Amino acid sequence: MDEKEAVEKLHKVYGQMKEELAQVIVGQEQVVEQVLMAIFCRGHALLVGVPGLAKTLLVSTVAKA
Repeated sequence: MDEKEAVEKLHKVYGQMKEELAQVIVGQEQVVEQVLMAIFCRGHALLVGVPGLAKTLLVSTVAKA
């Protein structure tokens, strides 16, 4: 697989995951994007916020994907 194909595949998977997460996590688009970027960059993300912002739901949904 060449570099262009890898980027296209990454873009496709990113879009699919973002769409699936949007069905579960509502109103947190920026957080979803940042978590996905951390995952695809093999980095870390620290989710901080008041209770009720779907942090645990986001992480468990991503883990199932």
